[in-house]
Amino acid sequence: MNTASPAIAIRNRLQEQKTLALENYRQHRSRPDSLLTALRKHTDQAMKELAASFPLPAAATLCAVGGYGRGELFPYSDIDLLILLQQPPTNDEKALLERFVSALWDLGLDIGHSVRTIDECLVESAADITIETGLLELRYILGNRKLVSTLDKKFREQLNPQDFFLAKQLELQQRYARYNETPYSLEPNCKESPGGLRDLQTIQWISRAAGLSGKWRDLVSHDMMTRDEAAKCAKAEQAFKRLRIDLHLLAGKRDDRLMFHNQPLLAEVYRIKATDTRRPGEILMQRYYWAARIVYLMNHIMMQSFREYFFPVSDCSVAIDEDFCRVGQQLDLVADDAFERKPQLLLKAFLVLQQHPEVNDMSAKLQRQIWSSRHRIDAQFRRNPVNKWLFLQILQQPTGIVHSFRRMTMLSILPQYIPVFRKIVGQMQHDLFHVYTVDQHTLMVIRNIRRFAMPEHAQEYPLASRLIADMDQHWLLYVAALFHDIAKGRGGNHSKLGAADVRKFARDHNLDPADRELVEFLVEHHLTMSSFAQKRDLSEPSVIQEFADIVRTERRLTALYLLTVADIRGTSPKVWNAWKGKLLEDLYHYTLTALGSNVFDRQSVLTQRKNDAIALVRFSGISDQDRDRFWSTLDVAYFLRHEARDIAWHTRLLYRMLPQVGAQVRARPTENNEGIQVMVYTSDRPDLFEQICSYFYEQRIDILDARIHTTRQGYALDSFVVDSAAIDADIRSNVPLIEHGLRNRLNEPLPAQNEPLALKSNRYVVGANVRRSRTFPLVPLIELLPDENSQYWRLSIAAMDSPGILYALANTFKRHQINLQMAKVMTLGDRVEDIFILGGSALDNPRIQMQFKRDLLTAINNLTAQK
Repeated sequence: MNTASPAIAIRNRLQEQKTLALENYRQHRSRPDSLLTALRKHTDQAMKELAASFPLPAAATLCAVGGYGRGELFPYSDIDLLILLQQPPTNDEKALLERFVSALWDLGLDIGHSVRTIDECLVESAADITIETGLLELRYILGNRKLVSTLDKKFREQLNPQDFFLAKQLELQQRYARYNETPYSLEPNCKESPGGLRDLQTIQWISRAAGLSGKWRDLVSHDMMTRDEAAKCAKAEQAFKRLRIDLHLLAGKRDDRLMFHNQPLLAEVYRIKATDTRRPGEILMQRYYWAARIVYLMNHIMMQSFREYFFPVSDCSVAIDEDFCRVGQQLDLVADDAFERKPQLLLKAFLVLQQHPEVNDMSAKLQRQIWSSRHRIDAQFRRNPVNKWLFLQILQQPTGIVHSFRRMTMLSILPQYIPVFRKIVGQMQHDLFHVYTVDQHTLMVIRNIRRFAMPEHAQEYPLASRLIADMDQHWLLYVAALFHDIAKGRGGNHSKLGAADVRKFARDHNLDPADRELVEFLVEHHLTMSSFAQKRDLSEPSVIQEFADIVRTERRLTALYLLTVADIRGTSPKVWNAWKGKLLEDLYHYTLTALGSNVFDRQSVLTQRKNDAIALVRFSGISDQDRDRFWSTLDVAYFLRHEARDIAWHTRLLYRMLPQVGAQVRARPTENNEGIQVMVYTSDRPDLFEQICSYFYEQRIDILDARIHTTRQGYALDSFVVDSAAIDADIRSNVPLIEHGLRNRLNEPLPAQNEPLALKSNRYVVGANVRRSRTFPLVPLIELLPDENSQYWRLSIAAMDSPGILYALANTFKRHQINLQMAKVMTLGDRVEDIFILGGSALDNPRIQMQFKRDLLTAINNLTAQK
């Protein structure tokens, strides 16, 4: 039988009703529940009308489960149905069921259905927590109502609340892991992410399993939740429902993610206006994060409350001091009115937790009391010397610092105690390399500093671990970390504004003058070391001396190095790599030498580097005569720009190859085995760098560093450090592949053309990074200035990262007859900040300079337009 014909009228009527309900919602911005209920009722009615034409078997019952069973239907949500039977269906009944389900699809409904008997429901629910959860929200639609009552009775008799709680707790942990354990994802899922709707639903499901209704007021009446908590949960629930509805309407499909391109559109829906320093989308997301943080906290407290409810521990408490006690392994207050009488205990609670390893968490009651008492931290509280001492004590403890600050942030104690910190909670960063909000990035930096001091992590960063072990009062690094980005989002120089904030904090907390000066220096210069290491020529002694003049002392140098490594590591898992680590270590050691020496100039560096290289070459059996013959082809710039280890490697490979026919390519793993060092030796020519870049681009290999040199005999002696996912997987097997492939490329003529070869826009999968760069584009910045010695030109380029960008720039260099002397390639997530040292008489002409910069901008824009 054709099921489509009778369903057409029902489908059209349902679509009209849905359209009218959505239009009414858009115009009047009615309560979310009103829309969800209306959509559910219209759908229920359509199914009942459909059943009149396509009846179910006489003994069958149609039930709703999942969100639809809860009485909610979002605009594009799927519909979960259970067709309940007393007995397994006969063949005739199967035919009726198939006709009915087919007719449901003809209505245009996105359904998921199951056909089960009561016994099958009980067996399946005992084995699958998802089915068990669905039966908690079973709702009758049509058919034999007695079947539903029978199933509900038997299901309740079978349900074990304790086992259900444990299963939901495991399910929650697995869900959190899928979303990186944080509500602060830059593109959160308002339903599934930590702090989203699913957290609230988990509380309701567990309360239903415990025999309650699942309504917030019912939890209050049973002393499972305070009125304030219930009000905040109810408010967040309505806000997230509205957000989910609007996401569906924007996308025109089921999509619960706040993707970058939707954020400004949602801000427009909510009529959020831009400020002088913040986009509407940023304000929207900060509001979302604040709501998600509350839900995340409520879920954490309620899950702990449920555990205490289902698995009560002995009421016996062990006194820790006059204010705190231990109940089981949890910290609790001796007296319920303690915070009212002694507000300083709001800080002391975290200190006690750090000092007593036998206590692994705060009780749910204590967390509630802290959160509800957070407003006691006011200006008078912050002026109290006892509270200042307690806060510094928390910072100075040998353990528990990371957990304490995470708890203090979650419970709103840290934003209350340091009011300027409140402004960065949930503050997004659209610089294309931070993947955390400012407050979460700050906590990540604190975590990284703490890891430097932990013996079990010493192998990760040996230099950092050694330095922090020898550093006096390394807790000052935590202070600097707290304030290093605290002024973001205000406009102006956040480093200088943050330095003013930390100066006030240090003065208010009576830090010693030397310590005050250190933390202020660290905050003001927290970007300086990274900038020098990744953008300046570290082979130039004047650069090292300039940096040494900034840091001035070994203590400041060491502290800045530690903060810089922790900061970069805390931006994104993609930003840090071993090459950046090596650059920072090199700058640290060079500067340490400069600080400890009265003489640090080009000649002293040159002499030391040659002596070190001579010692390394001597072990290879190369005579002094052969060595000097090869070295005579190299100028001072070569020796200054290469380390002794690299000079010795080049010497061993090339001392017999003078003169040379054809390109020679050699490669080896880098010192830390996290990349490959490539040497190219061939007759110099204008298109050489472009050819090399084209090969690496086609092989999906990233150039991290390039040092370009031409010998006195006219040969190119170029060095590169490269990396890729394939190289990381198997470094040693990639060495001969690169040697062979690049050698063949360089021995082939480049096609005659002025434009780069066609770049493959599909080289990488389009995802969140591309959405982010499209929504919050970075305007390319090009700066061309004479270098430190006015011998060359220093080209700085900041732009969105795109496949082939270095290749496109190399083509532009060639077309303008620009000679590349050195390249420092810095990739920060989805942003590149590259430095090139250039030569060529053409750059002395201002008109040619201007055209050169225009062509560079065109090349960059052509690439980013493909994304």
